[in-house]
Amino acid sequence: MSNAKTDSEDLMAKVLGTDEESGRVRRLKRWLIPAAVIVLAALAVLVAGWLRRSGAKVEYVTADVVRGNLTVTVQATGNLAPTKEITVGSEVSGQIIEVNVDDNDKVTKGQVLAQIDLSKLNDEVARSRASLTSAEATLTQTQATVAEAKATLDRMKEVQTLSGGKVPAKTEMDSAEASYQRAVADEASARANVENARATLNYDQTNVKKATITSPVDGVVLERKVEPGQTVQASFSAPELFTIAENLAQMKLEVDVDEADVGDVRDGQTATFKVDTYPNRTYQAVVQRVRLGSTTTSGIVSYEAVLTFSNDDLSLRPGMTANAEIVTLNRENVVLAPAAAFRWSPPAAAPGAPARKNGGLVGSLMPGPPDRDRQQKVAGAVTSTDKEQTLWVLKDGRPEAVRVMVGAPNGRLTEITSGAIEPGAKVITETAVAVK
Repeated sequence: MSNAKTDSEDLMAKVLGTDEESGRVRRLKRWLIPAAVIVLAALAVLVAGWLRRSGAKVEYVTADVVRGNLTVTVQATGNLAPTKEITVGSEVSGQIIEVNVDDNDKVTKGQVLAQIDLSKLNDEVARSRASLTSAEATLTQTQATVAEAKATLDRMKEVQTLSGGKVPAKTEMDSAEASYQRAVADEASARANVENARATLNYDQTNVKKATITSPVDGVVLERKVEPGQTVQASFSAPELFTIAENLAQMKLEVDVDEADVGDVRDGQTATFKVDTYPNRTYQAVVQRVRLGSTTTSGIVSYEAVLTFSNDDLSLRPGMTANAEIVTLNRENVVLAPAAAFRWSPPAAAPGAPARKNGGLVGSLMPGPPDRDRQQKVAGAVTSTDKEQTLWVLKDGRPEAVRVMVGAPNGRLTEITSGAIEPGAKVITETAVAVK
């Protein structure tokens, strides 16, 4: 009993000790992070002061604002395919006795590709023809019966008229009338049997024609899936025998466009693409359509875009992987600034730069986050909007803010639609510190 009590007390002590240790860790974190921030701030101020005392000079890396063309593209990857690819199959069952084409062979419309054994099919045609002959003979017999029954009924009606209705008896008249109606019905049935037998014969004759597999279009055989001696079964679905591309001089590229970019892709836009086989060659294409249906792969949603292009030299083959760039926007003769300039803001320790309380540490030589979301009071700046940005230009060796309205970016350059800046102006993109 005493041992059990001792174990319980030890366990309780461990739990309490763990809780106390966790509390110490939490208290340590509460003062450690602010202390680290204060130390780093003080260190930045000390370094800035040392650099000023040691003759350090803040210099700037600049780039020119230029006038030129801006192209915005969307990148996508996909595979090449024929514009029209046809799978040739067989609607009848039987043994393949002849195959006349192979992969890569050019074929013309109506050309015989393969032949199925006709022995069984011809027997079925002969049986159907015999059934039709029998049905036609039966129809002739029923027509004769109708004529006989009608003649009998007509004579009895004439006798009844001459006798003033005394003869024949009513029962005899009713029997003659019924015989005639039965004969007419038998004739209709026999006529239907003839039509059915004729349809069966036509069906069997069509199967004989279908046993000769022909090309439905002019094109090239991409794949042959059958060999002589092979038996095909067409009971539920048509077995595939050949795959034919109608025209490899006109092909298509099916690419997957990310959902973030699909809103910028439109029918009729131009595109370029490359394949691994010819890495130094660029092909031209046009967006034919963007499909509305989406595809989700590993949680990524994409939409298929179909690009068409000419393959006159037949250098490209179906199935090749291509990397495409779709031109979604093309602006000509516009003012352009490097994208890096819009991400730069001056260090607080720079000569002539205003000290900032919220944009970075005072005295820091590293640029803080740009003041995009609040009103600035330099160079007549106004509250920023989605299209309003700040550029910094060098004026008398000091950074000066210029507010501009921006248009479309392409990742490297950004269009400037308006603002007090002209081509040739030097905008700051980086900060450099030189120590004398």
